[in-house]
Parts: sequence; C-alpha cells; structure tokens
Amino acid sequence: MKRPLLALGALLALGACSGDPEPGPLPGEDILDAGTHADAGVPDAGTDTDADAGVDAGSRPVDPFADRVTAYQFGDSAGFGQDRLPDIVLGPPVGTGQNTGSLDVLSLGRGGSITLEFTDLFAVDGPGVDLIVFENAFQKFGGDIFAETAQVSVSDDGVTWFDFPCAATDKDGGYPGCAGTHPVLSAPDNGVSPTDPAVAGGDGFDLADVGLSRARFVRLTDTGLNSYGATSGGFDLDALSVVNGQLPDGGVP
Repeated sequence: MKRPLLALGALLALGACSGDPEPGPLPGEDILDAGTHADAGVPDAGTDTDADAGVDAGSRPVDPFADRVTAYQFGDSAGFGQDRLPDIVLGPPVGTGQNTGSLDVLSLGRGGSITLEFTDLFAVDGPGVDLIVFENAFQKFGGDIFAETAQVSVSDDGVTWFDFPCAATDKDGGYPGCAGTHPVLSAPDNGVSPTDPAVAGGDGFDLADVGLSRARFVRLTDTGLNSYGATSGGFDLDALSVVNGQLPDGGVP
C-alpha cells in the first residue's frame, strides 16, 4: 500500500529519528527460539548474547523462514523492536510496498549484529538466489531509495563464516553486495511469495558467490555507515527466507 503518510511515518520512526522520547526496553530474556525463552536478565546494548542452540524449538511445521536467534549484539541507537524478540525476526516478512518502510523490524544500532539459524529447512546452493534478506528500505517519492545496510555472513556449522562482500560506501552503485537496499514487497496478507526473488523484494544472495554449498546460520552486521538516532538506528531486520532449500535429512520440501 503506497500511502505518503505511512512512508513519512516509517521514515521518521526508523530513519535516525532523534525525536523519540526514551530508549525502548532491552530484552529481558535470553533468546532461544520461536516459542522458548530463558531468563537471563537484561543485556546492555553492545553486549554479545549467545542463545542456547541445544534447546528444542518444539514441533513446528517446515517453513522457509529463520527459526531461532542464536546470538545478538546491539550497538548505539538500538532498541526498536527488542520488546518483540525473537518473533519479530522469525517468520515471514511484513513488507509494506515500494514507498513505505515496515515497522515490523528490529533495529541493530551502530555496528550491531544478529545471528539466526534455520532448523527445519537449510539454504543450499541452487540456481540463482538461494537466500533473501528483508529489511525495510523504501523509495522516497520522486527520489532514491532510503537504505540502511548490513553485511551478510553465512555458515553451515556456526563456526566457519563466509562473508558476502558489501560495498557500503557505494551509494551511486546501490550498495552492491549489502543487505538493506531494496524495498520489501511480500507480506503475509498480500499473496506475494516471500521465496520468489523476482517479486518478493528484499536482497537476494547466492551461496556460490562465497563458495558455500549449504547455510544453516546467517549473521547480519550493521555497516556503521547508516542513520543513527534515538532507538531506531542502523540496519532494521524484518525477516529471512530460503529460496533453494534442503531438509535436515537431505531431502527436499
């Protein structure tokens, strides 16, 4: 839906809006998965928090979206969306179109990062794009794209990481290789497939570009070159989706 007022609201809320009255609350729980939490106190911004990857997420249907958060480290000007962790970054994207940035996001803050895991459907190297990262970039009316970038890193074991080159200073070139540069067009209620790179929006990544055949973990790291202010600074993560997928037993969905 392309409504100017919504676009302006998203820009004010998430584009380094220094008018927010108070920082939002940091999460009061250690994040485990889409339905399980463990009390771990309140982590400070900038403190690395690792989740217990051994906790079973329970019986859930296979889907192409991230299933759990395994680690996060928030930077300065983070806070927005933390009260809705982990669900806010799990499940499908909630895109609002070419000219509006979604508020269903988590702001990482300057240099912040988050690591997510696929447990029921892994991304594998197949034809073209294998994985899509959804932020909340949007096109200004009559202008260019408002983008906030992150580097994407992938791993099959959570130990050895492969980084996609991200040209975070190349605005004229559209920040090639970075996440956070394309508006999100797919949403649960609009019938636009979140796994079709041709229509979903977001930013697609091909595992062949980093020489990896399968990825179970994805890490997003704010580039430190975005807009920062109040609690909504930096890269804003909406969701991840698998395009070319493999089941844990090696089968296909």
